[in-house]
Amino acid sequence: MYKVLLADDENLDLEGMKTFIPWQELGMEVVDAVTNGFAACKVLETETVDILVTDVRMPNMSGLELAKRAIEKQGALRVIFVSGYQDFHYVKQALALNACSYVLKPMDDQELIDSLVKVRGQLDQERARQEADLAYKQMIPIAKNEYLLRLLEGSTGADVLQALGTGYGMNGWSWPGRAAVLEIDDLAWKLGPQEGREAGGEPQAFISEVMELSRRLGIEHVCKVSRQRIMLLLPADGAELAEEVLRHLNERSAFTVTAGLGGEAGGLAALADSYREAAEALEYKMFYGKGRVIFSGQLRTAQREDSRKLDLQLDALFEAMANYDLVRIHDELQRLFQVAMSLKSRFTIHNFALALLMKLDERLRTMNEDLFSLLGMELQDLDILHRFETISDIHSWLRRRVFEVSERLHTRRRNKNWKLVSEVQAYLQTHLAENITLKDVAERFSFSPNYLGSLFKEETGRGFSEYLITLRMEKACELLRQSKLKIYEIAEGVGYRYLPYFSRQFKETYGMTPLEYRRKH
Repeated sequence: MYKVLLADDENLDLEGMKTFIPWQELGMEVVDAVTNGFAACKVLETETVDILVTDVRMPNMSGLELAKRAIEKQGALRVIFVSGYQDFHYVKQALALNACSYVLKPMDDQELIDSLVKVRGQLDQERARQEADLAYKQMIPIAKNEYLLRLLEGSTGADVLQALGTGYGMNGWSWPGRAAVLEIDDLAWKLGPQEGREAGGEPQAFISEVMELSRRLGIEHVCKVSRQRIMLLLPADGAELAEEVLRHLNERSAFTVTAGLGGEAGGLAALADSYREAAEALEYKMFYGKGRVIFSGQLRTAQREDSRKLDLQLDALFEAMANYDLVRIHDELQRLFQVAMSLKSRFTIHNFALALLMKLDERLRTMNEDLFSLLGMELQDLDILHRFETISDIHSWLRRRVFEVSERLHTRRRNKNWKLVSEVQAYLQTHLAENITLKDVAERFSFSPNYLGSLFKEETGRGFSEYLITLRMEKACELLRQSKLKIYEIAEGVGYRYLPYFSRQFKETYGMTPLEYRRKH
């Protein structure tokens, strides 16, 4: 149960919040409801509060001042402001205090409930992150993980080998061994357009579960590679152990997990080669299926060549879809399914079709689109693929869906509102380094902030602030990969003047710090 403190000088509103909000159903309890800031401060002295819901305008101590004091006392506390005053000045100050939401009076109960649900999600993620971090720190020293990452990335310098070999006892391990790489399948796709960009609870729970399972099975050396990928060092005959780990994870997780198993490594210096082989094996899920162990020795030369061709053919298909070239779409899909014809197995053909859809959704995300929104579908609707009995049936269904997506993209481009939103998006792309607000952009395009914000969300499926953060994070990733700029220079280049806030935002988005991201990529 999350604890909530209510503060509002209007008794009617206060009683309404206490009475008409389904606190128990939300997993919350109201620890107190007070009519002024001083009374709220007294409660904060004796109670740990997770969420403060406060009116902005209260006598003697405003809600803004109360929020400042509350955050000083309890830094993890979340704040939701309610007020009848629509003056942007108050909203701006509220946002400066990292307000989770700003609800206007007369208050709609559902709007407050939606805000509380959003805050609960943030608190759930933070709690899962803290629990996973604690388990992770208890299981494996951060320094060891850093050295292992450097080794897996190909650094076999004397300092790395000495630290791991002598300092962490890996020279005394029973070599030969082999790397097993575990990965959550289709993470960003299954979490959806927003959650896929956040370090959510499921990936953290996955890491924690693997750590605990490794401890129970006596697997000594583990390395967290990314938020959805983890490496285990197994004995040379550890195939059955890998199967046991995977069986346990797939039974207990809402996600499927696939493992790639590399070749034998005779010693510490050869572990990077085994890891690369295991990581490569994971790339062939569409041929072998998900939720299983794929051995690097299984991979055939023909499959490697098919995979390379597939990437080129997908690029051609996406280009045809973007240009609404229906004839070319038909031809490119025909070529793709010629690859599918060689798979021979019904199970792998279904995986092939799902993989195509996954890659299509990933490409659409770069265009600020979402496959399921365009098709009016839910993820579970893809179960239909398993009901088809022939490749021809799957091919026909997929062709209709691809034509549909291409047509809707084309229609949106012709839509007047979409043209306006596209101009706003282009403006944001070229002004990321500036302190951009919805009000500023609305004034530039001669619209009210409320109207432009509503229109922007209707056309893109995301709020203005959420979209702007995404643009900034994607640009930061590009600079981290392709430039030698300092982290603080990149932060300034994408509109962040306060480096710690940039780092925190980046880690919440990608599950790693900017420095960790640069090292990995």
